[in-house]
Amino acid sequence: MATKKTTTLTGVVGHTDAVTQYTTAITGEAHRMPLLPADRAAREPLTFDQRNSFIAAVLGWTMDSFDSLLFLLVIDDIAQDTSFGATATELAFITTATLAMRPVGALIFGVWADRVGRRIPLIVDVLFYSVCGALCAIAPNFTVLLILRLLYGIGMGGEWGLGAALVMEKIPASRRGFFSGMLQPGYNFGYLLASLAYLLVHSVLHLEWRWIFVLSIIPALISLLVRSWVKESEVWEESRSRMRVTHTSMKDILLDRQIIRRFGYLVLLMTAFNWMSHGTGDIYPSFLKADQHGGAALSAESATWIIMLYNIGAIVGGLIFGSGSERYGRRSTIMFCAALGLPLIPIFAFAGHGVGMLALGSFLMQVMVQGAWGVIPAHLTEMSPDAIRGFYPGVTYQLGNLLASLNLPIQEALASSHGYSFALMWTAIPVFVAVIVLTAIGKEAKGIRFGSAVTAAPAAAGTGTELSIAQR
Repeated sequence: MATKKTTTLTGVVGHTDAVTQYTTAITGEAHRMPLLPADRAAREPLTFDQRNSFIAAVLGWTMDSFDSLLFLLVIDDIAQDTSFGATATELAFITTATLAMRPVGALIFGVWADRVGRRIPLIVDVLFYSVCGALCAIAPNFTVLLILRLLYGIGMGGEWGLGAALVMEKIPASRRGFFSGMLQPGYNFGYLLASLAYLLVHSVLHLEWRWIFVLSIIPALISLLVRSWVKESEVWEESRSRMRVTHTSMKDILLDRQIIRRFGYLVLLMTAFNWMSHGTGDIYPSFLKADQHGGAALSAESATWIIMLYNIGAIVGGLIFGSGSERYGRRSTIMFCAALGLPLIPIFAFAGHGVGMLALGSFLMQVMVQGAWGVIPAHLTEMSPDAIRGFYPGVTYQLGNLLASLNLPIQEALASSHGYSFALMWTAIPVFVAVIVLTAIGKEAKGIRFGSAVTAAPAAAGTGTELSIAQR
């Protein structure tokens, strides 16, 4: 039999039903708090400010993947530059070190954004990683490049969480799923742009690798320009006002046992999600081109076309299932996508079926994988209390991403010993199951209204009206 404990919410809450929705929604047990009739809300147009915040977030997320892939593409070029004096192994370490710094950036910029607002930290963040990225073009040696990439990792660590929080706080609640699905595929769009940029600099203009980093500053500066027009989040302003009235500090919120438990759960969920994404993407280009260990032995041109095709599939999946989650629920949509991904593994992972089936399998696989991912910006922000929404989604995502970075060396080792098909299949199956199970045991708060007592985090004891809230 479930035991009950009593928590105190200090402050002024208008109605008993608001209190009930608080206890269920903020602990993840409510599905929605509708703001408008569905037909009216679906037609509600975005304001100039809402559009700018969304465009800036997409550009920032696109920049994340754009830079990540660009660095991987130029590793061999840098290693062959005798004046630079770095080996491919040393340069590969930079990617791991950069990834390790992202949770640090999510923490620094997230806490700052929860204290002073979303807008200024985001602008500073974009300026910071833009400068660090551009300076890589003039790095004289490995040590300087490593330092710059570490700093860049801190900057990029703050981008996703703050950008997603600001957009989801501004977008109408009834349209979060749709715009979540449009935001997340920005990562795959960045991959497409990076491939084109590398071809332009390397194959068309025949410039050295340093120009790649100069080129990478362009989308960052566009994002900065758009963000300069974005207003502060009204949700954050209302949250800070409520915290002052209730004498609540961020420490009180962060040390709340339910907040801590949910934080641990979301890190596990994001580890599974990132592993699902990396497990179906990181080693796949090598599988397509390899002529040993069971690789598909395709030409570089054929492999590139398949890579572009499945990135388009990823964009399609995010748009379809992000929008679908608004009707069918966040968790149901995620589990549906992961479940449909399992039977696709044989045509996705085995070269013997031919080029056509590999193209189809990889396309459909990324529709499902990134379809599930299309729900995540809305899902994570809805599961985050107002007062720490700058910190909470970004840090949980980046910690999960860091833990999932183990995927690539594991897959490479399995491919060397048992073949690519084995490596793809036996890393994909467990993680798809993990995503389904973790999502099934979790909660959701689809359509919850931000900036109200419903999404306020538990307040510390203090002056004001105290309401006893029974929680499981």
